[in-house]
Amino acid sequence: MSTVIEQAVEARLVAAEPRMPTIPATLHYDRRDPFAVRMSFPAPATLEGIEVYWTFARELLVHGVERAVGDGDVRVRPYGFDRTVVEFHAPEGTAIVHIRTGDLRRFLHRTMTLVPAGQESRHVDLDQDLAELMRDAC
Repeated sequence: MSTVIEQAVEARLVAAEPRMPTIPATLHYDRRDPFAVRMSFPAPATLEGIEVYWTFARELLVHGVERAVGDGDVRVRPYGFDRTVVEFHAPEGTAIVHIRTGDLRRFLHRTMTLVPAGQESRHVDLDQDLAELMRDAC
């Protein structure tokens, strides 16, 4: 069984223009980092022209499809019947995207099948993480 889940999603970038452009994005989950998800945007979809990714708590998506959560760099909230808003806050500005809630729920279901909620700590290798920290410190 694979320890990594990737799922392409269609994100609608909220901009000042009336029409919201659609941009590709990918959700990533790795059992080796069980508390986190990563959302990446390919280079052509970013202002910098390089791939951009954000890593944040899986729990933000779990709760964000139901109610507004987050008070830091990433915030998630429901929007209407079938959309979820994900806001990314950085010193350079804020990016806001709409994603189909059904796509997020499918992704989350797959991650929960791989690592059920409450079982994340069973998949953390503290010895390996500590060894990597010590190696990087030298």
